[in-house]
Amino acid sequence: MNESLKDLLRQFLNYLAVEKLLAKNSLMAYERDLKDYLAFLEKTKISDLADVNPKEIRDFLMQLKDRRLASSTISRHLVAVKIFHRFLVRERHLRRDTTSSLESPKTWKRLPYALSIQDVEKILKVPNARTDRGRRDRAILELFYATGMRVSEIVNLKLSDVNLESSFLKCTGKGNKERVIPLGHLAQEAIQSYLACERSKAKTKAPELFISQQKKKISRQSLWKIIKQYGRGAHINKRITPHTLRHSFATHLLERGADLRVVQELLGHSDISTTQIYTHISKDRLKGIHSKFHPRG
Repeated sequence: MNESLKDLLRQFLNYLAVEKLLAKNSLMAYERDLKDYLAFLEKTKISDLADVNPKEIRDFLMQLKDRRLASSTISRHLVAVKIFHRFLVRERHLRRDTTSSLESPKTWKRLPYALSIQDVEKILKVPNARTDRGRRDRAILELFYATGMRVSEIVNLKLSDVNLESSFLKCTGKGNKERVIPLGHLAQEAIQSYLACERSKAKTKAPELFISQQKKKISRQSLWKIIKQYGRGAHINKRITPHTLRHSFATHLLERGADLRVVQELLGHSDISTTQIYTHISKDRLKGIHSKFHPRG
């Protein structure tokens, strides 16, 4: 980067720090995004920001898209570029703001990836229920799929939150909002088996339902490893995460006729528009069935 561009960037970051009182992390994000932008301009042989046109900025955004960056990240880059140019016009380094006509790229939501019912069943059969660890891991996997709970919710789930006699559990989600989730009989059996063996033998004061081999609350990282491990054990060659089981829970409910509002409540979504993304998957399945079986499909 040539010295004049470096100096302009330094002035801008100083303005954000002194006048806008931006936090260190925000300043670092602006610096990183704008260094990407200025490096792109140099590659395209533009050394003077006065020569930048909307086309160059659009090309920069397309380059970010080619790098498969998320649309939110691309939008953040554009915001940084627009604020930078606005600052330069105000400080009379530039005569016009070439970014004023540019709109932020529309962010798109990726459709959540869901496993088939058959693939979920394969994963649930992998843990060895004759071992203490296998019983714990089977209970974790069954609970993920039976309830659609988030990783953080399962990690923090307490023994006192689970009522096996009444077949429900109490879950504390985002914003400390509590919700009640019913438990299916297979999840109940898996939890009961785990409680009767490994959990009952563990001499620990930890209130959480699931504990590590060190007799402490199990970590989020451990849950990720457990799910990846049993995904491989089931010979499923797809990227599987805790959220994959959450997505599968929601998708399978909707595919079998569950009401969207009920699924919203079970997932703990404050806004039903968040839950509606799962209907796209069900619609794709309906289209597939229609095209396969309808005489004019």
